[in-house]
Amino acid sequence: MSADQLPEWNRTKADDPRGSTIAEAFKQQAALTPNAIAVVAGERRLSYREFDEHSNRLANHLQFLGVGPETLVGIFLGRTEHLIIGILAILKAGGAYVPLEPAHPSARLSLVIKDSEMKILLTSHEIRDRLPMDLGPLRVLDVDDAAIAETSSRAISPSSSGMNLAYVMYTSGSTGKPKGVMVEHRNVINFFTGMDSVIGLDRGVWLAVTSAAFDISVLELLWTLTRGFTVVLHGDEGAATMGDEISRHGVTHLQMTPSLAQMLTLDERVLSKLAMLKHILLGGETLPASLIRRLRQVFDGAIHNMYGPTETTIWSTTYSVRELSVTVPIGLPIANTQVYLLDQHFQRVAPGEAGEIFIGGGGVARGYWNQPQLTAERFVAIPAISADRVYRTGDLARVLADGNLEFLGRADDQIKLRGHRIELGEIESALEQCTGIRQAVIVAREDREGDKRLVAYLVADVEGGDAANALRHALSTKLPEAMVPSAFVFLPALPLTGNGKIDRKVLLTLPPPAMTITSTVSGSVSRHANEMERVVAQAWQEALGVSEIGLTDNFFDLGAHSLTVAEVQVKLQHALGREISLVDLFQFPTVSSLARHLAGTEQAVAATDISERAQRRRLARGR
Repeated sequence: MSADQLPEWNRTKADDPRGSTIAEAFKQQAALTPNAIAVVAGERRLSYREFDEHSNRLANHLQFLGVGPETLVGIFLGRTEHLIIGILAILKAGGAYVPLEPAHPSARLSLVIKDSEMKILLTSHEIRDRLPMDLGPLRVLDVDDAAIAETSSRAISPSSSGMNLAYVMYTSGSTGKPKGVMVEHRNVINFFTGMDSVIGLDRGVWLAVTSAAFDISVLELLWTLTRGFTVVLHGDEGAATMGDEISRHGVTHLQMTPSLAQMLTLDERVLSKLAMLKHILLGGETLPASLIRRLRQVFDGAIHNMYGPTETTIWSTTYSVRELSVTVPIGLPIANTQVYLLDQHFQRVAPGEAGEIFIGGGGVARGYWNQPQLTAERFVAIPAISADRVYRTGDLARVLADGNLEFLGRADDQIKLRGHRIELGEIESALEQCTGIRQAVIVAREDREGDKRLVAYLVADVEGGDAANALRHALSTKLPEAMVPSAFVFLPALPLTGNGKIDRKVLLTLPPPAMTITSTVSGSVSRHANEMERVVAQAWQEALGVSEIGLTDNFFDLGAHSLTVAEVQVKLQHALGREISLVDLFQFPTVSSLARHLAGTEQAVAATDISERAQRRRLARGR
């Protein structure tokens, strides 16, 4: 199809003069603003010149070790300046980075390391012990290695091109095995061009909160540094310090999932800090209109709804939210990107009808690492609509009357939960490998607005709370936390459709599952608990709808989410007669730890009151 035959919203041609690779684009920016602050990480502040020199040293060392085009280098680092230095150094050396999330279980890390066949892994001595024991021939390089500090900081001559790999990002896989998406420099450079027109080129301060193993981090860590931003790297403290960071650093831009945004807006103090921002970008899952209404109470800047799969390089469509409506569209394609809505026969659907989203253009990735068959299934050639391959997303959408796209959900069993893309088949496969499990089906239930959770429906030889606990533990050693179900329901048989397939719709009509998990460590909170533990336990039991809770049970393992936390905050404030911080409820996620903290602060308050009364008495005697 020629350009003049495309729908108007698919005519998105644009050019970018900043070079064909990420390293070249950064080099240009560093030359323009050498003294500007590039990265803030804790107490560390690095100018563009310093950041350039640090990454050059590491890049030269990596090249000495044999890193070049198409070389995969793992990166397993905490949220310090070394994380961003490491990513840019790998790209400067000509290699492609493979991010590993330190919070993931050892089995997951081992799978990615072995599947990617990486030869070198960057890490630090602080977290090296979290790596799997058996790393085979993999060379592990500490970023604090003395040899790196002694290496030249001279700039490296470009060794990669736009057609070479920039990164391989692993996502959940329907077959039970995560799959690595191969993204080239030209894909990322095209994405950067798209973001220029969406966000603008006014430099600001970006609070980077996303894991490097999540592809939207590329916008926070790399687009920013090729456009002159200051990147403030949010640490490992969770959401507790984000409000303070926004005000302390004068943050102007923030990207997050709607789930994180909802949690932040529950705290009035943090919500007020969001008013300081100029741009809020929300994506990774469906954006509820209720969240927009909440944000608009304090924030009159730009809100962007972002949509796109990893396979088409981060975000592919965007929508600038102006007016409030029942649903929030996902908008229109970014630069050099085309979106097609097709039926099951690969024919265009009529305006207003639902169709599967196929994405073409400059963002379409190379494919899946070492999975040619899967690549051929998802990256398809449809000559009637495009001369190049297009990516079949499995998402459904329709064109609204104003020309914007409206997201309608999935055509398969993939879901988005708290920003994570999850293939339900991967969890089912992991469950069916557990002893005693004959059949397993995972569904995402939303029995209350904003309370989406994974529920496992099982046919098993054993059942009950002990079995559920064992399954939870087994899954937590294999899968990221977001993929572990909140509840386990044991059934004598799974419902089937007329053609013998499992009927997931029937499962969704079953009553909301009662929690089957109880503590196996400390037992339920009983008469042996102290008064503060009983108060905390009662609040959480009522909010979670469980009859008992263990002293060391993690609230979030039991299905808690941001709205539950807010409910518990109100209950505890009423029971204790004082203010309770939302941050405390996230930082102390068990009855035992929260009770100890609250009792400690209560004693501190009492001691302060006594001290103040004594001071007043001394002053009175002095008069």
